Parts: sequence; structure tokens; C-alpha cells
Amino acid sequence: MADIGFYHLTYSSIDRALPKLLAKVLQGGFKVLVLTISEEKTAFIDNLLWTYDPASFLPHGSDKDGNKELQPIYISDKFENPGAANVVVITDGVQAPIEQFERVIDIFDGNDNEQVMQARSRWKDYKANGHNLDYFQQSESGSWVKKATS
Repeated sequence: MADIGFYHLTYSSIDRALPKLLAKVLQGGFKVLVLTISEEKTAFIDNLLWTYDPASFLPHGSDKDGNKELQPIYISDKFENPGAANVVVITDGVQAPIEQFERVIDIFDGNDNEQVMQARSRWKDYKANGHNLDYFQQSESGSWVKKATS
């Protein structure tokens, strides 16, 4: 069973929060698959990881970069896991076969009612399937506060 963390964005957008989450995951020694909803969103996150902080670097790539299997962070709008990532980051409510991952990070925009409703539905489905769930809400400072466990 995968451990699933829901990350509810309430004070900043994904472009501010995602790089910090990815840095923590890499520090833990994991490989990451970031699933997006479209090619445009894949390109956005790819560009974001190059530009979010001039003093930092998060090694990453997408299918346009080649050497897919070597990327510590692989970004895609298609479900593929060429680098055998053990963590998947779900954006925009993308559905994925999560069973092959140790950890799932489901990040959603709390200012988008549709995304909130979809996240609640995914929580119920995952809970019914026996997954370990944690719910984190973003604080005003941008840090994550655990609000629930199931």
C-alpha cells in the first residue's frame, strides 16, 4: 500500500510550493515522477524547476530531454515511469495507478472548488482501498501543517 499525502494549497500557488516539496523528496533519496494534466503543464513545470530559485538546482527532465531513465525528477503528462520512480506527485487531479509507488503526493489548489471536490473524492476512494492517508494544509508562511491522518 502506498502512503498518500494530500497537500492543500491555500496561501501560494503550485509554482511556489512544488519545488520545495520536490527538494525534500530528493533529499530523502527518492526518485520522482511528476504527473501533469497536459503537455503545456509539463513544459511549465519543467521551466519552473529551472527558474524558481537562481541559487538552487533540481535535476529533472521530460520526454523532450532524452535519458528518461536517468532523471531523478521526471515530468510527464502521460503515465510512464522510465526511471523507476518510487514517489509520484499528482497535479491537477490526474489519475494514476499508484500501487507501484511507495509514496504519493497529491497537491491541489484550495482556491479551486473543483480541485477541492476532486481531492475529497480521491481521499474517499484511497481510504476505501486501505491506503495510509495524511492531509496537510499550507500555513500562511508556506509550511505544511498536518491536519488529519487516516
